[in-house]
Amino acid sequence: MTAETILSAPRTAGNENKTFIKATAYLFMLIDHLGAAFFPQVRVMRVLGRIAFPLFAWGLCTGAEYTRNIWKYCLRLLIVGLISQPFYVYGMNHAWTDLNVFATLLLGLLGIALIRENRFGSRVWGPVLVVLAACAANTETNYGFRGVMLILFLYGARKTRSGLVSVMLAFCLYWGYGHYSLKDVLGIPLPDHISFLPYADRLLADISRIQFWAVLSLPLIAWPMRTGGNGLRLPNWLGYAVYPVHLGIFALIRHWNEIMTFFSQWL
Repeated sequence: MTAETILSAPRTAGNENKTFIKATAYLFMLIDHLGAAFFPQVRVMRVLGRIAFPLFAWGLCTGAEYTRNIWKYCLRLLIVGLISQPFYVYGMNHAWTDLNVFATLLLGLLGIALIRENRFGSRVWGPVLVVLAACAANTETNYGFRGVMLILFLYGARKTRSGLVSVMLAFCLYWGYGHYSLKDVLGIPLPDHISFLPYADRLLADISRIQFWAVLSLPLIAWPMRTGGNGLRLPNWLGYAVYPVHLGIFALIRHWNEIMTFFSQWL
C-alpha cells in the first residue's frame, strides 16, 4: 500500500463528504427554524428539522478526524457561537441565557479533543466534564447534555457502521423522552395501540416523540460517501456564515416594525 493510499483511506465508517453533510444539515435546520419561527402549526417541519443536529454532530466527528489543529477548530466554533448569539436571541425569540447550538457543538468538540489528547487521564474525565458543563450551562434549547452525549457516542462508534446504527437507534429512543408527542403526520393519524402486539404500546409511545425522528438522519450518516478530489466543496467561511446570517434575516422579519419605528424617530 502506497503512502498516498494510506493518506486517502477513509478514517471513519460513515459519510465523509463534508459538503454534502453540511449542505443537508443546513437545509433541514432552515426547515426546522422556519417552522419554529413562522409556522409552528406545521409539525412536519419540526419533524424534518430533527435530521439536522445529528448531521452537525457527525460532521463534527469527521471534522475532528481530519483537522490539523483541533484547538483552532474549537476556537472557530466559539467565535461563530458568540457572533450568532444576538441573532439567535432576536431571530428565534429566545432569552439571552439560552445558548445557541454552537455551544453544544463546542462542548462536544472539547470532549473529543480531551479524549484524543489524553493529558492527565483526560480520556476518562474529559467526557464527564463536558457533559456536566452542558448541564450547568443553559444549552437545553439546543439539545443540552443529550446533544453533547450524542457527539461523544458517535465519535466513539465512528469506526464501524454497525456501531453508528446502534448508537443512533438507541439514542433516539432515549432522546424521545420529555418532548411533545406527534398525533399525526400530514393529517395521517399515528397508532397508539396495536391489538395483536399487546406489549408494543410503550414502543409506540417512544417513537411518537418528535425527537425520535432524528433517526431519519441515520442513512445519511451511515452512507459511505467520500469527498471526491474534483467534487464541489463548500468554503469553510460560507459554512460558518449560514447560521448567523439566516438568524439575522429572521430577526429583521420578526422585528421589522420595531426597527422601522426606531429609525423613523431620526428621519
